[in-house]
This record gives sequence, C-alpha cells and structure tokens, in this order.
Amino acid sequence: MIRYILKRLLFMIPVILALTFVVFGIMHLTPGDPTAIILGNEFSEEASAQLKADLGLDKPFFVQYVNYVIKLVQGDFGISYITRAPVGEQLLSRFPKTFAVVMAAMVVCVGLGIPIGILSATKPNSVFSNITMIFGLLGVSMPIFWLGLLLILAFSVNLGWLPPSGLDNGFASLILPAITLGTNYMANTMRTTRSSMLESIRQDYIRTAQAKGVSEGSVIRKHALPNALMPTITVVGMNIGALLGGVVLCETVFSIPGTGRMLVESINKRDTPCVLGCLVLMAVCVAVSNLLVDLLYAYIDPRIKEQYKSGKA
Repeated sequence: MIRYILKRLLFMIPVILALTFVVFGIMHLTPGDPTAIILGNEFSEEASAQLKADLGLDKPFFVQYVNYVIKLVQGDFGISYITRAPVGEQLLSRFPKTFAVVMAAMVVCVGLGIPIGILSATKPNSVFSNITMIFGLLGVSMPIFWLGLLLILAFSVNLGWLPPSGLDNGFASLILPAITLGTNYMANTMRTTRSSMLESIRQDYIRTAQAKGVSEGSVIRKHALPNALMPTITVVGMNIGALLGGVVLCETVFSIPGTGRMLVESINKRDTPCVLGCLVLMAVCVAVSNLLVDLLYAYIDPRIKEQYKSGKA
C-alpha cells in the first residue's frame, strides 16, 4: 500500500510540470506587455526595459521556465508582478478561505446527495422519488453564477437573512456560497447514488437476504449500500476537482478573497507567478483528492486492497 501511495505521488510530478509548462506558455504568448500593467502611468521604454531585467522577462522563454521550475522545486512560487509580495504568502493567506468554501460545498454535495439518492432508490415510484429527480435535473442545469445571484437577491437583498459577500460573519457567510457551489454537484451525486442503488437492489444476493428474513434496513445498509457506493465515490472524487474549478466563479460572485478570485485577478493583470501558483496548488489538491478516493476504494472493497498490495493496481 505504501509503495502504491509513493508511486502515485511520483506520478504527480510530471503532471504538475506539464501544467506549469502549458500555463507558462499561454501566459507568455498572450498579447500585451505585463510591465505596462505594472508601471501604469509611469510607463516608459526605459522603465519597462529595467523592470523586465529585474523580473527576468528579458530572457528567452525556456530560460524563464527552467528558472521558475528550479525555484518551484525549492518551494518558491516566485514574486507577484503586481503586489511585489511572495506568491506563497498570498496563497497561504487565501487558501484557507477557498478550502472552507469547498468543504462546505462538499458537505452539501455528500451530506445531502447520498442520503437523498438512497431514499429515492428505496422508493422508486413514490412522489418523493419523482420530486428528487426533478430537483436533480434542475440542479445539474443551473449555472453557478446564476444561482449565486438568485440566492443573494432572495436571502440577502429581499429577506436580509444572510450576508451577501465575504466570509466575515462566520458560519452564516458560508451558507450561500456552499449552496451555490454544492447544488450542481449534489444533484449529480444524488442521481448517481440513486442509479447505482437501484441496480444493486435488483441483484440476486439482495433477494436472498430478504428471503432469509433480514430487515430492510440491514439489507440496504450492509448489502446494497457498500456495492452501490463505488460509482458514487468516483463521482465525488471527480466533484472535488470540479468544485475547485467552480470556486473561481463562486468567489467572484460572493467577493470572497480566496485563491479562485486571486486567479481571476491575476489573469486579468497578467501576473504569471500568481496564476501559476494558484493552478499548481489546485492541481496538487486534485491529485491528493484522487489518491484519497483510490484509498477509499480499498477500504470499501478488500479485493482492490489486495491488488494494491500485490502491485497489480
């Protein structure tokens, strides 16, 4: 198992290198001069040339990229072009806010999606099941920014129950962003859980357990659920990466000073070190979450654990 974890961690290195190379290349080829944005009204050819020399922007592309990778390996994310502050410090101050929003959205996604999907599958032709299917369709169809604006208009502007922006009011500040970010993925989790539970309930071993007189709750909890959870875990793992992408819109709508909003601001200002820092951090989070999902597979299904131990997985 440890060997498998180390192998997966090593596979993260080429993925992150490929990501940094592509993003570095895109930012390098983007039209415009970053020194013009940095200098603003003080822009001149002499000042621009001096600033490029100070930032290393006068060197060839591959030299700039190699220098960045060498610093990245040492834990140095570089210096922001705009704020002139270390990117690592900005990420440390902003990432906890992003993490709080993503975790709150995961609570909505998993805490509601899985139980609703299970209940809907156990009563497939009920009114509750039909309502949840309609809600699932609406949840998947609603864009994040549109839902966020509607929630702000309803619960902040008209009712005044919840704060419309920021995270300065504690738990209350997380409610609207969590619902906004988690609804779409909660609906997807619910539909996946319902489908896999329906398929599991129809298997022969479930009918055998029912014929032996095992209670309905035990049949669902001990027999149907463990097998039905495998597709759901896959979807939840994919949702983590999607949530990190969606948090960019969510933080913009709710004016949350996290890494998602930092990424948008950095792209607008062509602040390459900040853009790369945000994306590298998000890529590491996605890779680690995928690793945790794979380990959760092994916990639920012992056969997968044996494959990990034997090196076949």
